Amino acid sequence: LNKDTHRLYKQKLEEVTKLQNSCSGAIARQRKKLKELTLSLEDSETVNSIAEIEDSMKDRAHAFFEMEAFLPKKNGLYLSLVLGNVNVTLLNKQAKFAYKDEYEKFKLFLTVILFMFSFTCCFLLSYRVLDALFNFLLVWYYCTLTIRESILISNGSRIKGWWVFHHYVSTFLSGVMLTWPEGTLYQMFRNQFLSYNLYQSFVQFLQYYYQSGCLYRLRALGERHNMDLTVEGFQSWMWRGLTFLLPFLFFGHFWQLYNSMTLFKMFQLPECKEWQVVMCGCSYMVLFMGNLFTTLRVVYQKYMNNQDKSKRM
Repeated sequence: LNKDTHRLYKQKLEEVTKLQNSCSGAIARQRKKLKELTLSLEDSETVNSIAEIEDSMKDRAHAFFEMEAFLPKKNGLYLSLVLGNVNVTLLNKQAKFAYKDEYEKFKLFLTVILFMFSFTCCFLLSYRVLDALFNFLLVWYYCTLTIRESILISNGSRIKGWWVFHHYVSTFLSGVMLTWPEGTLYQMFRNQFLSYNLYQSFVQFLQYYYQSGCLYRLRALGERHNMDLTVEGFQSWMWRGLTFLLPFLFFGHFWQLYNSMTLFKMFQLPECKEWQVVMCGCSYMVLFMGNLFTTLRVVYQKYMNNQDKSKRM
């Protein structure tokens, strides 16, 4: 009986694989036809029914996105480098949601650990070994986030580009801080760096606590996707009750600018020999510009939408 059950199981797996390949091929052909139709509409001078066709195309593209979330797909460059050509697509909604939930809990747990660690290094113990452990933990944390986020994207999570990319920048920054040798310049920047991380962990905890509640309500109303995640920034759906987070976010963004300017001034000192100073300064500047412009774009888009609504009324 066990052999028969196992044989049936393998047979069904093969059938599932064939169906997956068939669906993937059909979606690829449909996408190609949609692309050709889009180009023909751009070249066309007729106006009648074009808006309806474009709306239909958008609906079809959204349907393809939902279908592909349950089909195997080729890994992106980053996942291919880290995991190889392994299929990371989860086959049912329960597994996808469980993985997303585990990701959120992982972020919350590590945020609390990083807050306690940075507080200890900043106010209680001043040892270079502890600082190195703290930076190693940051490198591991951000590396793990980038891998998990790439897997979640493959399973249908709609994470905006910058909120993924800034974790790569944070990984690089933490790695550079880890290699910064003990010395006068390191001690000059140490307390400012630890204080910034303390504040950042506090803000990330606030964001998780309030964003998760807001996402739960919006998902219950059918206004957000089940695979949407909390982020370390501000997105359009957060206007409903989370605007109070904006001052905390802007303060953190300008603290990144302050860190960058401090490091660039340190780089001009005659005793500055460490390359880590300018690399950290550039990393903080990239984080500041990316975070600030992304947040301002969301605020501007909301303002323009409100203006359009008021004109229609």
